[in-house]
Amino acid sequence: MIRLGLPSKGRLQEAAVDWLAARGVIVERAEEGREYAGRVTGVEDVSLALLSAAEIPQELAAGRIHLGVTGEDLVRETIPGWEAKIDLGLPLGFGHADLVVAVPAVWLDVETLHDLDAAAAQFRRAHGRRLRIATKYHNLARAFLAERGVADFQLVDSQGATEATALHRTAEAIVDITSSGETLRANHLKVLEDGLILASEARLCRSLAAPLSPEQATALARLAGRLDLPLN
Repeated sequence: MIRLGLPSKGRLQEAAVDWLAARGVIVERAEEGREYAGRVTGVEDVSLALLSAAEIPQELAAGRIHLGVTGEDLVRETIPGWEAKIDLGLPLGFGHADLVVAVPAVWLDVETLHDLDAAAAQFRRAHGRRLRIATKYHNLARAFLAERGVADFQLVDSQGATEATALHRTAEAIVDITSSGETLRANHLKVLEDGLILASEARLCRSLAAPLSPEQATALARLAGRLDLPLN
């Protein structure tokens, strides 16, 4: 059997189920009370794994599922050397979210990453410590800021609502995902002009680590043909 990983709940699961159904691959959830159980019909030899969106990249990288729907941001953030373990496969046209650098809207002189670098240096001189940037995306944020020459900052982990950290003064700026920007504006934040780190969306990813028997290879090719998923 080919194992297909889908988000266990929420809008991402609903959109994935609808996307698959439009291609004749039907996901049937188990009766109420069994949230993580279900089955796939409409195509042979495919089993269902209902997981959190964050678990799916881990399971793909470990080779415990063959295909999985998850956000590109989660793959790039959580899997070191992901290119050797996961093929990003198909963009699905939903689950759009931009990973961005945002600062308080009242920072009128900070519009670009160059401005942020200058502000960080000034902040350290004035306060004797580095400017704090709250995020859940440490790897992507650190690499992006370093590549663009931003220094004198420290990343702090955000366990709750990242957008509120600047308002609560637990950080001075943030790196977070946004869909419409409304939550950022509600928390008096603005995205830097060149602060887009990643334009992410949901993808049907394929594991490069999962072993395939001849029977599984046949089943994968059959499912990939139904979904127009390239296997090269």
